[in-house]
Amino acid sequence: MSEKTKRIAFYGKGGIGKSTIASNLSAVLASEGRKVLHIGCDPKADSTRLLMGRRIPTVLEQQLEHQGTIRREDILFQSSCGVWCIEAGGPRAGRGCAGIGITTMADTLDCLEILKEDWDVILYDVLGDVVCGGFAMPMRKHFVDKVYIVTSPDFMSLYAANNIMRGVASYAYGGVRMGGLVLNHLKGVSEEEPVRRFSELTGAEICARLEESVQIKAADYRQELLQERYPKTPVCRVLEDLAAHIIAGRSMDAVRPLSELEMDEFRQEISKIGVELWERL
Repeated sequence: MSEKTKRIAFYGKGGIGKSTIASNLSAVLASEGRKVLHIGCDPKADSTRLLMGRRIPTVLEQQLEHQGTIRREDILFQSSCGVWCIEAGGPRAGRGCAGIGITTMADTLDCLEILKEDWDVILYDVLGDVVCGGFAMPMRKHFVDKVYIVTSPDFMSLYAANNIMRGVASYAYGGVRMGGLVLNHLKGVSEEEPVRRFSELTGAEICARLEESVQIKAADYRQELLQERYPKTPVCRVLEDLAAHIIAGRSMDAVRPLSELEMDEFRQEISKIGVELWERL
């Protein structure tokens, strides 16, 4: 792995659109001539679906099938847009620890030395917040340098973002930094206020704003990348700008997650300011 490799992770509350953003972003980075490794860290193993156009075998599945004789080509697949893809996988719902797929994947990647290859960008798409230590693995093992959090104007999405920022703060000693907030599901300027205020309080920069888009939904249902189906649209330009932000390597050293009391105060503040504004619209 080159010293110039950009190692990033995308976190966010479940259902926030993180995998859609991460996979389309990987495609944008690859279209600019970069060698990109996209790693899905979710038991559903659906992070690379848009990139590959199908479900690929997971590391956990292949380890169980090959009984420790796993090869590089068993878990690493190249998409038609040039992105190399890996899915960690995990147990079926109700059948065990969801983080086991990520820890198994970490050991496998170490053994096969895949992370030592000459990548320009390694992108981890990680499930949920950082309650489970398995999902914190990319930060805990210092596999990433920067964390981007996908959020929305909803309180629970910002609550999850704050928890993730606590994880970033916990592993800052290893060099992990916040890359920024990616605001998704924006339905109008008025809806930005809760995230803008959260950004102001924590010092976490909003580095991308994605409005609700028919193109995103349509491409997702068609299992197509935005660049392929809707090139030169506003949403594609946002992703291109986000790719440029990542390559530039900007980070925030002074990010401060809120305490539980501060999150309650933030919620009350937004309920007075934001809700009144929304009700007038």
